[in-house]
Amino acid sequence: MDEWKRNLRILVVGQFIVMGAMTMIIPFLPLYLQELGVNDPKTLSVWAGIIFGANFLTAFLFSPFWGRMADKYGRKMMILRSGFGMAIIVSLTGLAAGPISLLLLRLLNGVVSGFIPASIGLVSTNTPKEKVGYALGVLQSGAVAGAICGPLMGGVLAQAFGYRMIFFLTGICILTAALVVLFFVKEQFTPSPQAEKKSTKQDLKTITSHKPILSLYVVIFFIQLAVIGVNPLISLFVEELTHGQHVAFYAGLVISVMGFANMLTSPQLGKLSDKLGAHHILIYSMLGVALFSIPQAFVTDIWHLIVLRFLVGLCLGGLLPAANTLIRMHAPPGMESRTYGFSNSAMYFGMMIGPIIGGWIVANIGMRGLFLVSAIVLLINVVIVKLKVLSPASRTFQAEKRRRTQRKKVVTHT
Repeated sequence: MDEWKRNLRILVVGQFIVMGAMTMIIPFLPLYLQELGVNDPKTLSVWAGIIFGANFLTAFLFSPFWGRMADKYGRKMMILRSGFGMAIIVSLTGLAAGPISLLLLRLLNGVVSGFIPASIGLVSTNTPKEKVGYALGVLQSGAVAGAICGPLMGGVLAQAFGYRMIFFLTGICILTAALVVLFFVKEQFTPSPQAEKKSTKQDLKTITSHKPILSLYVVIFFIQLAVIGVNPLISLFVEELTHGQHVAFYAGLVISVMGFANMLTSPQLGKLSDKLGAHHILIYSMLGVALFSIPQAFVTDIWHLIVLRFLVGLCLGGLLPAANTLIRMHAPPGMESRTYGFSNSAMYFGMMIGPIIGGWIVANIGMRGLFLVSAIVLLINVVIVKLKVLSPASRTFQAEKRRRTQRKKVVTHT
């Protein structure tokens, strides 16, 4: 088996384990806070929001630094650094004595996090360019599958062993994924001689001078802002549609069907991006998510919402894999990981800001208005891609296609 294929299969399993482990935790953070003595409803909601966002704040700040370290020491080293680091910190979270210690541990977890972004960097740089879209699509399907299964496993384990035990089990799962990567993933890596010569500010200036990298960062930020801004608040809309009947079941179903659809289409849209160009897949996928978001503002039945969220999920599979493929195409040679590091910062910033803005929109114009705002943001994103990304991405894709054709002719002639 080709090395890149073996790495891809192993990292898909690793992504599934890590994402499944991390999503076992998230639904139970408010309940864990109650166990730690935070019982007032208003105080609980404030602490839950702060602790949820703390991880993304430090991840946003440290991603460029880890990108620089990846260019110096290798992407596999960053996966291991993140895996072993998170295994320790998440396990320690099960020993938290109060909300302050829980907050500090979540901040520290964000500092060392990056298993999934580092995996994306390794796969994109060690996979033949004509297969990068497919590989990143498959990789995302593993992460999404873990995100679907994680809350279910977490619910069963919490019922059987309690909330603290979930953190210890999560740590063991992440440690297992890190050990698998340590022994079975192989990386072809040559250190970048420029990795230490420039400051982070200089790195950003150099990277964004390569068009359309800066525009892609903006696109990734808006994708996360629009998508993540809706997800944490969807249960409120489910409660309205079901009149308070079986809310937990339907809320879980609405989230799961979108994730399942995402998992189904990610590899297929990745293949299409390799064939037709990731820029086209990015545009049409965003259009699909936007257009299927608009009717959600007008549904009156829970099953209509479920069908529309499934259709949104089908299109979501083409967003981040296509954007990451474009970043790989345009990243300066020797600075691929730093390019992804800034990209991850844009992604984490969107994940941090999205729920805050989403909550403000819901408080002022309601949940139905949030679907419309999300669609508008994505349509603006389509315009950005058409104006700033389409032309340079198309030229690069056609040039790469010609080079592949010439190589095939040379091999055939030989």
